[in-house]
Order: sequence, then structure tokens, then C-alpha cells
Amino acid sequence: MNLDDLASASGEWLRGTGPESDIVISSRIRLARNLADFPFATRATEADRTAVEQVLHERIDSLKDAGEMLGESFYFNVNEMPDIDRMFLVERQLISREHAESDGSRSVVFDHGERYSVMINEEDHLRIQVMQSGFDLNAAWEQADRLDDLIEQHVTYAFNERIGYLTACPTNVGTGVRVSVMLHLPALSITRQIEKVFKSLHKINLAVRGLYGEGSQAMGDFYQISNQVTLGLTEEELTKKVADVVPVLIDYERQAREFLLRESQETLHDRVSRAFGILRTAQTISSDETMHLLSSVRMGTNLGLISNLELPTINKLFVHTQPAHLQKLSGIELDQSDRNIERASFLRQQLDINLNGGGSKSDPSQN
Repeated sequence: MNLDDLASASGEWLRGTGPESDIVISSRIRLARNLADFPFATRATEADRTAVEQVLHERIDSLKDAGEMLGESFYFNVNEMPDIDRMFLVERQLISREHAESDGSRSVVFDHGERYSVMINEEDHLRIQVMQSGFDLNAAWEQADRLDDLIEQHVTYAFNERIGYLTACPTNVGTGVRVSVMLHLPALSITRQIEKVFKSLHKINLAVRGLYGEGSQAMGDFYQISNQVTLGLTEEELTKKVADVVPVLIDYERQAREFLLRESQETLHDRVSRAFGILRTAQTISSDETMHLLSSVRMGTNLGLISNLELPTINKLFVHTQPAHLQKLSGIELDQSDRNIERASFLRQQLDINLNGGGSKSDPSQN
């Protein structure tokens, strides 16, 4: 499989088909694991890293050959990839920024639908992640647990009977599980309630991160909510802890949207109108501005202010207008100025394709 084949497609988690997908983009379970017979990646030599990569590659290949993996999967040597391909996988949420930017032997395995990916030699020897569209943590956990069990049948994990799974970072020791949900919360941002919500989450030991996880900024009003520690609770308890909070956040966001419709409808409509108009007509536009404007358009679509523009299309545009995706789609490397021009052209083309089928019930750019 060639990465170029993925550029025009969209992963399962972006399709907007899962529960509560107007607000919850995706649910993710990530497991950190290490092999008992090798030093942790942070202490390993390059020879150790190479050996770990070879062992895990062979074991995962054996699962593929036996037809036990969760669907058809593909292997990529991240160490041998050009920078643009690494960033493409980051934008796709298939590898972390740390995995893309580190050195030495490392790789990734993921399935065609991008429902799961297995990073080899990230911060830990193994990072197993499963993503589901919408709010569906239980399904994500079941798939992650199954994949973890399949791999554990062929390797020996670093495990302590009292503590649990041993990891490079103390915050992952225990279950090694990170439960996260990506939410789109534009109304809470507009009504300036978002900081109050974040403070409440921190009090119950839940972390708030940006679109690309730890250390990233919140672009397009996307936020990842996840557990901060993994020790002392079971995987099911950690999953439930996050799952119990998400409906409250969904309710807050919906109340904020209803307030805007009721109390500030003209201002809200104007915000959506301007965003939609700029995206349909701009000749040059940055990535940050695109994310900001698409956020307003996505909310406007969910509130019925725009029709004939489907949620999966908007979700796809958030990813496909990122720098590496633009360059993969155009087939050439572009500097920032040329990317801004290409991004504007791509947005005009994609929005026209989706709107020419019958017009818009309320085409804000024409009001």
C-alpha cells in the first residue's frame, strides 16, 4: 500500500457515523506496553531498538498471516520515511508527533480503515491505539483489548504482579491505558465557558489537550479529554470515568448552542455566514484560519444554518487541508505561501462539489 492512496480517502473515525457525532469526533483507547527482554526505549541502544522493532514486526506479521489482526493491515518503516510522509501520518492521527520526530528504528502498523494503529518504538516499545467514530468508548476498548491479547500471546510484556504493566513514563504505569475522547466545543468557546469546564475536569484528574494530543494547541475548537494516571484503577474503571463525564460536556455544549440560537441568532448567523463565505471564495488562506472558519461552519451545519454540506465532508476538510495532506494531494512539495494558495483552491473546489447538487437551504455566503 502507498500512502498516496490514503490521501484522498478518509479514516473510519472521521466519517461522523458514530453516536453523538455532532459533538464527539472520535473515541480512542491507547495502550502502552514494553517487552520484558529489552531495556525501555528511553534507555535502549540503537541495537536494542532495532532488535525490538524486528521482534515486534515479525510477531505482528505472524498475526496478519494467520488472519487474526482486526482487518487488513499495513506496515511502514517510519525511520525510512521522508518528513512529509511522517507528518502525513501525524495529521491522520496514526502516529504521534514524538514518533514522527524521534530518531532510530521505529515503525507503525495500521489497518485500511484506520481503526487501529500500532506504533513500535515510540516512548514505549508498543503503543496500541484504537479509534471509533463518535462517542463509543466501549467498542474502542473491546477492540484494543482484543488486539493487546493477540499480541501478548506472541511476546512477553514487562509486568509486575503488584504494580501492573511497566512503562517508560510513571504516569502510564499500571494499566498503561489512555482513554480519550475528541470533542468539538465551539459554543462553549464563544460563550467563554470553556475555561470553567477545563478547571472542573482538572479537579477530577482528567487532562485537556489539543487536536494532536500532549503539547498541542486546541485548533478549530477541538479538545481531547483523557485520564491523567493509569495506576490504581482497572481499564474498565478508567474507561467508565471518562465515559461518565462526556455526556455532561455534550449537554453543556448543546445548551450553549441553544443559547446562541435563542439570544444571539443574528450574531451567530453572521459568524457562520462570514466563515462560509471566506472558505468558498478565499484565494489564499492559512491552516490556522481554515481550522477556525471550518469550526464555525461545522457548528452552523449541525444547527441547520447550512444544508447540503455533510458532516463527513467537513470532518475530512479539517484533515485534508493540513500541510502534509495538501502536498500529498497536489503531488509536489510546497512552501508556506504556495500551500496557502493551494489550500484555498482545494476548499473552493471541495465546497462547490458538495453544494452544486441542489444549493443550500440557507446559503450564508449569499445573505
